[in-house]
Amino acid sequence: MVRGKKQQYFKKLDFLRTFHGRNYTILTKADQLKPQISRLKMKTELNRQPEELLVEFAQNGHLESFGALYQRYYSSMVALAYSVLGNRDFAEDAAQEVFAVACRDLICLKHRDRFGAWVAGICRNITRQMIRQATKTAVSNLPPLVQSQDNPEHRLDVVCRAVWQLRPAERELIVLRYYDGFSQAQISKVLDISPQAVNGRLIRAKRKIAKYLKRNGFTGEEL
Repeated sequence: MVRGKKQQYFKKLDFLRTFHGRNYTILTKADQLKPQISRLKMKTELNRQPEELLVEFAQNGHLESFGALYQRYYSSMVALAYSVLGNRDFAEDAAQEVFAVACRDLICLKHRDRFGAWVAGICRNITRQMIRQATKTAVSNLPPLVQSQDNPEHRLDVVCRAVWQLRPAERELIVLRYYDGFSQAQISKVLDISPQAVNGRLIRAKRKIAKYLKRNGFTGEEL
């Protein structure tokens, strides 16, 4: 009888050891996740911060703040570069270079609320350098027109050429608004112009595109 009780006791002891061992393992995994959760919370909080504060933190060596600025403006820099280069891969390379320069020179930025406009200026300089170094411009590299107007590729080619006929400042607006889907408020922030100016310039650019398309045989219904 005593032997049976001892066996039950040891079985209970083994069960408790196993249970506590598993529980300990679960707690250990939770502890391992804590730094990741903290980083995620910090990233979320940074994304909510005003631009001026992120710039101030980044100027004082807080790399995560510069990372938040990168996330906020990377896609717009790609779009700006694309409006000059006409090649998505080159545009992404240019955007990477933009932020390398921005990281190096950020301490020189005095107006912290104009970070978007500042990096846009860097982007224009870098794309101009890339164009000068290239043997051909993006426009001259466009494929020859497909002549059949019933072919969707032909319509796309003509629209692309209409966009490339615009002045650089107009082309920036069109690419930001219609190729990458930025709101007028976002465009205003990046280009450092008022939303009203964005709207007016977009209207004028679209009129130029419409005239170009009509000269190439497109009717009002197709427009």
